[in-house]
Amino acid sequence: MTTVELSTHLPADPAMVREQIMRPATLLHVSRPLIRFTPIDPPALPEVWKQDRYKVAMHLFGVVPIGWQMVGIEMRPAEGETWSIRDNGHGALIRTWDHVIEVAPEGEGTRYTDRVTIEAGWLTPAVVLFARIFYGHRQRRWRQLVASGFDRGG
Repeated sequence: MTTVELSTHLPADPAMVREQIMRPATLLHVSRPLIRFTPIDPPALPEVWKQDRYKVAMHLFGVVPIGWQMVGIEMRPAEGETWSIRDNGHGALIRTWDHVIEVAPEGEGTRYTDRVTIEAGWLTPAVVLFARIFYGHRQRRWRQLVASGFDRGG
């Protein structure tokens, strides 16, 4: 297994960042246009994440099918000032996609961290490279989202 970790500073209140993380619409927004997620089971994502499992189809650049992913949302107790949520997931080709998002106060804003542990057999090196690109993209989109006042454009 290999772990990828990326962090960024967001000039926003940690409570606001946590609120946005809890909305599946934010995941869909920050993942575009690199990955599009389409719910399979249940057929629609909730307004706010609940501790549950969600099967989604994934499309690279919104068009190239790249399989399905089971998103396993787990709420975690805060550790001091650090709040986190876990997606203990897996997919058609990926045996382990254990993703933790951490939010902690940092200066006048928030330290946002993505940490994912990956196991995909012989595909692990390629999946790790993709994870670095994907989370870098998501964090860039998070910074844009904060700069827009959390306006997802509809």
